[in-house]
Amino acid sequence: MLYRRDFLRLGATTALAGLRISTPAAAPAKLLLVHGRDQQGKDPAALEAEWLNALRQGAKKLNRTLPANLEVAFPFYGDVLDKFAKQMDIPLSEDVKTRGESSVNEEFLAFQGELAEDIRTAAKITDAQVDAEYVPNQKPKGPLNWEWVQATLRALDKHGGGLSAQTLEIFTRDVFLYTRRAGIRDEVDSVVAKSLTEDATVVVGHSLGSVVAYSVLRNDQRTLRIPSFVTVGSPLAVRAIRDVYRPLRHPQPVKGWFNAFDKRDVVALYALDNENFPIRPSIRNVDNVRNATSNRHGISGYLDDAGVAKEILDALGV
Repeated sequence: MLYRRDFLRLGATTALAGLRISTPAAAPAKLLLVHGRDQQGKDPAALEAEWLNALRQGAKKLNRTLPANLEVAFPFYGDVLDKFAKQMDIPLSEDVKTRGESSVNEEFLAFQGELAEDIRTAAKITDAQVDAEYVPNQKPKGPLNWEWVQATLRALDKHGGGLSAQTLEIFTRDVFLYTRRAGIRDEVDSVVAKSLTEDATVVVGHSLGSVVAYSVLRNDQRTLRIPSFVTVGSPLAVRAIRDVYRPLRHPQPVKGWFNAFDKRDVVALYALDNENFPIRPSIRNVDNVRNATSNRHGISGYLDDAGVAKEILDALGV
């Protein structure tokens, strides 16, 4: 015999079961994409579309797709960094030729020389190859010799895998401004931080964007939830950049950090491993990406990689 209380219990159980069935699946984590340098004057919407189209290609290789309801943030700081680059007026090689060597910023030259030497060593560019670009010159070789630094950049251009000497020079200038000028770093970081919320968010940083994202994630005081931090083409392990962030530490809100690079990419020749970027927990590194872009560094050549796409999709929960 079914008592009234049993009937009510049965009805409540049935109702709850119906509620569970009708409850929509949890939304995937958000996706925050942090671009690199040399994006000034570009359309942020077009850049975001380029990133997502490449990621879709990577997902397609896995027979997977991006969810239609995925929330994506693409903080654009390219014009901010370009504004500071123009204001600071740090002369590059063509400017130095016009103005004379007295215009060389010695702090920047030392930074540029250290970074170029670090990349040269990792890229296995020989002294002889640099000497061939330096001759004839009687000035002492070294990082404070502007012409020697330029010779190193030209050797990297010829033998280092696709990035031109001019691109490397501008890259080192922008990295110098971001890492060595706190006011510039704060303003760039604020652009990215404004797009970051306390909702679960997968963060992807490319090139200088990986440096910016690391700076934001290790300093943000909010209760962030980052199931995965994915860096591609990252120069964070280059000594001149890495040492800015000592003592190195794992960003507190990041659950897991995945770093991928093409060993031919001269910007990202060093793994973020225990030797070059020692933190706990350790960063997972893969160096088997075959970036199909002309300079081995382009974002599309990273996001269309099946391994990179899998990491992002898994972290998104799709």
